[in-house]
Amino acid sequence: MKIEAKDLCKTYGGGENRVVALNRASLAIGPGDFLSIMGPSGSGKSTLLHLLSGLDRPSAGSVLYDGVNISALPDKALSAFRRRRIGFIFQQFHLLPVLTARENILMPLLLDKQQPNEEYLGQLAGLLGIKERLGHLPHELSGGQQQRVAIARALIARPEVVFADEPTGNLDSRSGGEVMELLRAVNRELGRAVVVITHDSRIAAMARRRLTIVDGVLSEVAQA
Repeated sequence: MKIEAKDLCKTYGGGENRVVALNRASLAIGPGDFLSIMGPSGSGKSTLLHLLSGLDRPSAGSVLYDGVNISALPDKALSAFRRRRIGFIFQQFHLLPVLTARENILMPLLLDKQQPNEEYLGQLAGLLGIKERLGHLPHELSGGQQQRVAIARALIARPEVVFADEPTGNLDSRSGGEVMELLRAVNRELGRAVVVITHDSRIAAMARRRLTIVDGVLSEVAQA
């Protein structure tokens, strides 16, 4: 899996009301990468994530997955592509309150009419420390446990890359650090590429590659 973003631009409005949210951003993500993109609120980092993951289309530029320009795919094909090859983790857990942790985790497979692999589900639950919580409803779980369930849901379809948008934003510092350690374990033990969007320098520093975005301009931080 190789992701190539080339000269991505995203603008809103026109004339005097024109806003440049992203300005000619280019980025390559390879198998097993673990990178963070840090910037203040309004810097364009979530816009970049939405374009990289196919949740939105660029005003200019392209996003290639193994040479395929996903920005040019029809809506139905793009939706299927996201379900099967991309995992999403958000600041809000987005768990369905009437479903158990297990049922929430399996939801993406059911939507794609796939049968769950019980062995893989057990592997995920063990890695994330929620084996004993699969029968619990979301309100019976702590915030950190709910985010672990959300991480398992993002991984259940075996995506090649996981995009995490402020995954620690609703957690205290201890739980946030634990979630980042879990994402590192996902990267290391399952071999999934992980991209974390954050405004927290401590969280960003936990990634192997670090990028910053300011006023829609993306740059990579040189490693010491």
